[in-house]
Amino acid sequence: MASTRRPGTAGRPPTGTSDGRPTSRDVARRADVSQATVSLVLGGKWQGRVSPRTAETVRAAAQALGYRPNLSARSLRLGRARTALLVVPALTGDYFARVHAGAARTAAEHDFGVVLYPSPEGTGPAVDPFGSARAALDGVIASSMAPDALAALHEGGLPLVMLDTDPEGDRAAATVNFDVADGMRQVAGHLLGLGHRRLAHLAAAVDSWTFGVRARTLAQAVARTPGAELLTEAGDLTIEDALSAATRALTAVPRPTAVICDDDVLAAGACKAARRLGLRVPEDVSVTGFDDLSLATALEPELTTVRLPAEEVGAAGMRALLDVLAGREAGTAVLPVQLVRRGSTAEPPTGVRPCHR
Repeated sequence: MASTRRPGTAGRPPTGTSDGRPTSRDVARRADVSQATVSLVLGGKWQGRVSPRTAETVRAAAQALGYRPNLSARSLRLGRARTALLVVPALTGDYFARVHAGAARTAAEHDFGVVLYPSPEGTGPAVDPFGSARAALDGVIASSMAPDALAALHEGGLPLVMLDTDPEGDRAAATVNFDVADGMRQVAGHLLGLGHRRLAHLAAAVDSWTFGVRARTLAQAVARTPGAELLTEAGDLTIEDALSAATRALTAVPRPTAVICDDDVLAAGACKAARRLGLRVPEDVSVTGFDDLSLATALEPELTTVRLPAEEVGAAGMRALLDVLAGREAGTAVLPVQLVRRGSTAEPPTGVRPCHR
């Protein structure tokens, strides 16, 4: 491998821009390499052309100087904005904040920027953000997006990567999903293995692929277990709605001994309903969630839930978009999930304690 060192450049004072910001030339001088080498390393194209040791030296020099690439100039040269739009339903919880963190981290590694667009109506119809932005974007990563906005995007021709969506759909160039079916199978297997046979499903009242998969998978697992019964109550993704739905489930006759919730917010509402009815978690009723938000360990007892790697799905979505832009095959990625067992689940009670309203 040819040497990339530049004799006589080490130790020269940096030049900087007119406003004092370091340039790629400053990085080259500090690392004692050529500007072309700096471009290869910081552009992620150094493998096979620059030694790993030199690449690390360049990265260390850039970090020490606080160097940031001039994305505007690069965009003019490459004919790209080097910007992705990330569309999420809302930023009211930490899940989508972590999705953004993963996407932004991966984007930064490839000198891309990420513009965040939280849909103001949650999972409902959203104002189309694309009409004025298409010229400044290279592609879009979208999660739980409104159909009207998706249609507008599809017509605009921007590459689209969808997160947590039907992989059989024809709107996206690539999809990145969690293995939500396996997650629900893990939940059902855990509770059925503890001996629970009267189960309640606190389902999200959202018409989306991911919640449909959870409902079908749970119903199938219960149907395969002799003597098991499943009651379903639906509610919006709020504590208040979950409280009402869980109260209906826990006052049914016979009363369920376990409540399986489509996400951790619904599970928090279920725990609240149990307390108001004079029921103990998990002695009288077990409760499970889905997501493993910070909320899961704020509850007492801490919540048994399915951990979804939110940062990784954001990172994988960004990698898929980069593959699409580079003309590489992106396809469908499915990320594994993990059941985290905590204090909110136990064996079913031997007797039935009366509840009060």
